[in-house]
This record gives sequence, structure tokens and C-alpha cells, in this order.
Amino acid sequence: MSVVAPAPTRPPYAPLRGVAGTLFATDHKAVAGRTFVLAFVFFLGGGVLALLMRTELMAPGMQVTSRTGYDEMFSMHGATMIYLFVTPVALALGTYFVPLQVGAAEIAGPRVNLLGFWLYALGGLIVWLSWFPRNGAGQAAWTAEYPFSDSTSLPGTGMDIWIVGVSLATVGAILWAGCQLATIVARRAPGMTLLRMPVFTWAMLATCLMTVASFPSLLGAMGGLLLDRHGVEVFPGAGGAAAYQHLFWFYGHPVVYTMFFPFVGVALEILATFSRRRVFGYKGVALSLLAFAALSSAVWGHHMFTTGQVSNLYFSLTSHMLAVPAGMEYVAAIGTLIGGALLLRTPMLFALGFFAQFLIGGLTGIYVASPPLDYHVHDSYFVVAHFHYTLFAGSVFGLFAAIYHWWPKVTGIMLGERLGKLQFWLLVLGTNLTFFPMFLVGYDGMPRRVADYRASDGWTGLNLLETLGSYVVALGMLAFAANVVASWLAARPAGPDPWGGQTLEWATSSPPPRHNFDGPLPPIRSAEPLMDLRGVPEASR
Repeated sequence: MSVVAPAPTRPPYAPLRGVAGTLFATDHKAVAGRTFVLAFVFFLGGGVLALLMRTELMAPGMQVTSRTGYDEMFSMHGATMIYLFVTPVALALGTYFVPLQVGAAEIAGPRVNLLGFWLYALGGLIVWLSWFPRNGAGQAAWTAEYPFSDSTSLPGTGMDIWIVGVSLATVGAILWAGCQLATIVARRAPGMTLLRMPVFTWAMLATCLMTVASFPSLLGAMGGLLLDRHGVEVFPGAGGAAAYQHLFWFYGHPVVYTMFFPFVGVALEILATFSRRRVFGYKGVALSLLAFAALSSAVWGHHMFTTGQVSNLYFSLTSHMLAVPAGMEYVAAIGTLIGGALLLRTPMLFALGFFAQFLIGGLTGIYVASPPLDYHVHDSYFVVAHFHYTLFAGSVFGLFAAIYHWWPKVTGIMLGERLGKLQFWLLVLGTNLTFFPMFLVGYDGMPRRVADYRASDGWTGLNLLETLGSYVVALGMLAFAANVVASWLAARPAGPDPWGGQTLEWATSSPPPRHNFDGPLPPIRSAEPLMDLRGVPEASR
């Protein structure tokens, strides 16, 4: 029996070139690359809005904008970061690396995958065009909270345009997830059983299952809202707001894990790579991801404790149960580090920062999962802090871990270590200076989504700290931009495997060829085939 898997079968068609190749090539790597670039453009726009909002809140009084303008900014900031940045880049990581990690020549449904990108791009453009109608953009937060988003509260076309854009981007995300699921199911290389898939691929499997199961609920909420705004009574009477929230939050909680799971997977792989060990408790991690994904569809009601429209006892129980699979992932991270030969390069620092800071978001999630405690902090800045510790202090740190880890594979060149570590420490300082004081002002009663506050409230000092922290975060992003430019000018070759990687993407050239692998694949006997080639026993797990 041969121990070498054959090279993946190549499709018979020739690749597109020139402008057509730039815009319409179906190569999953090109689609993912375009998604990354566009998502970071949106990230820049959302970041500028965040700086403007923090500048407005630096002191009492209206300094930068009007109250209506502030409402538009926080709504567009949230929509941009959720629908147009974190969700797309999380799924784009899978679009690029899942086929490589399972040994496939191409993603399943490459044209469908490309369609997903163009729906996302068109949706994002439409969302931002909603600024331009005379009545302005949506002002009902990224959740489009009903009835504040109905035609009585927000007349005109701005909100309608926003709804259409969000819906198109969401359909694009569903298509991406479907293509990745089909790839995992049908295009694994010989020898790549489910329990030999890398941890990142397991994370994407759980992510995509949640995406295809829960994102249609958002489409239902947006479609119902659009019809309601145009005379079709979809959310009638006193129960209309609760009906809308049920639809929205059935999407709204799983999407948090869509924006989190991919970075758990890549961070665990980075810890293993830079500890020279296999991922500890591999099977437990796979099980915890699936359990997490299943539970994610049973906790949406904890966003509605104060409405009186849900069973608080049930949703509190299911929300607290999330701590079990989350704890298994932290056990895996710590177990991987223990006894390892740790190499503190920039990807490793960001991976460690991801686990450390997300823990704050996770623990405060347990706090708001208790109805009596949630009653006190609901719709306060405490919730803003909790949310940003999961998605910025957590997921964005995980994203930069992935960028520094896989940049050599995608581009063939190395990013600089000095600027990378400078960026890491600036982001650590800025992130915690920005978001930790929000717990304090929120507990003290500062509501979220307010453009102003009184000096007598006693929140000025903490809001000043938050604003200074946001400027430090901006400096960290400038350090990253400088790193990209400097590394591109220096063009220091990376080679196929600069980190001593463990999974199949490190067995091909950097960047990978059109069909991913030019020769036979290494034998696949575990989730870390390259460690097997080096003779590292699987017992080292």
C-alpha cells in the first residue's frame, strides 16, 4: 500500500489573466485575497467612525457631530465591523486555507464561491451608500432594532438601502460557508479522515455549520423589516418587537462564534507550532467545537431577559453551559504550552493575547447570562465592553495572529518582527485602555448608544482614558501598515515552511500554485502530517 497520497486532480480549464483574472478568477486563494483587501478597507472606514465617536465622548457636550450624526455613526460602525469586516475575514480564512489543509486542488463550487464575494462586495457598497439619501443612513444600531427601525421612526430610503446591503452581504457569507462545507465533506485527500483534519479545519467546519443554520434567520428579519416598512404588517402590535428580536438574535448569537471559532483554530495551531508540540487534547477540541456550535443555537434568548418574552431560567442555563466547551479549548491551549519549547515570535504573541483577552470577554459573558445581574447592566456600556473584549480584544488579535502566521505562505515574504511586536504591545495597551474602563462606567449606569452625558455623572475621566486608548489602537494599526510596506520593499523570501509548520499548507510553495500542490502529498497519518515526516511521535500530544 502506498504511503504517499497522489497530487490533487487539476481542473481542465485555463486560468483567467489580466483584468478578468483580477476580478473574476475562481481560484479560492484569489477570492479570499480580494475579500481580505476589501474587508480591511471597510475596517479602516469603521475604525475612523470609532475614533470620531470616541472623540465625541471624550468630554461632556457635543464637539464633533450632532446627535443624529452620532446615531448614524455608531450604527454604521457596528454594521461595518460585524457584516463587512470580522465575519467576512473569518470565513475568508477558511476559503483560503481549508482546501490547502485537506489537500484539495480547489474549493468545491468555485463559481458559487466567487458569487459569494461579489454579493458581499455589492452589499458592502450598498450599506455605505445608505449615507447619501437625504434622510441619512440607518440609525437603529447594527441590530436594526425594531420598532426604532420602522418607517414611522426612520422614514425615507436610507434604512431601506441599509437593509438591502446587509442582506446581500449575508447571502454571500452563506455561499462561502456552503462551499467550505462541501470541500470538507467531499474533497479531502486520501488518508485525510475526519479525525485527521487539522484543528483549524475543524473550527471552520463548526463555523460553517452555524453560518448555514443561523444566517437565514437574519435574512428573514431583514426581509420582514423591509416589508413592514412598506405597509405589510410583519411585526404587528405589542409583540412585534419581541418577534423581530427572536429572529434577529437567533442569528445574532451564533454570528459571534462565526467571528470567533476560526481564530480559536488558528491560535491553537500557532501555539502548537511555536511550542514544537501537537495540539493537546485534539479529539476533545473537535468535540468542544461541535458542542459549542450546537449550543450556540440554544442561547439567543439571553439577549432578551429584560423583555419578559423568554424563559429566563432556560436561556440562563444554556448560556452557562457554554463555559464547558469553552473551558475544554482553554485546557487544550494550556496543555499545548506545558512542556513545549516556546518561541515568542509575533504570531505566538498575538495567539497568547487572543486567549488571554478573550477570557475577559468570556467571563463577563457568564456575568450577563445571569438574569438578575443582566437587569443591572443591560443596554449599558458594560455590554459594549463585553462585546468588544470578545470581538476586538479576542477575534481581531486572533486575526493578526493568523496574518503574521500565514503571511509568508500567502505572499512568499516575511513580515518584520520588530514592527510586529511593536504593533502587538500598542494594541495590548490601547485595547485594554479603551475597553476596560467601559465596564466601570457601564456598571455605574452609562447607557450605550448615547452621544453625550453630563459632567455631574462622573464619567468624564474614564471616557477620556477610553478615547486615549482608541488613539493608541490607531497607532498600532499604523505600525501594521508600516510593516506591510517595509516588508514588501525588503521582500525577504520566506520559503515554503519558515515556521516548521505541521499541516499540509506548509508542504507546498509560498505562495501556493494555482492548484495548490505541484507534486504528491505527504503521507497523512494524523492531523499533523509534517510532524510525522519529521519523526515526532504522536504520543507528544
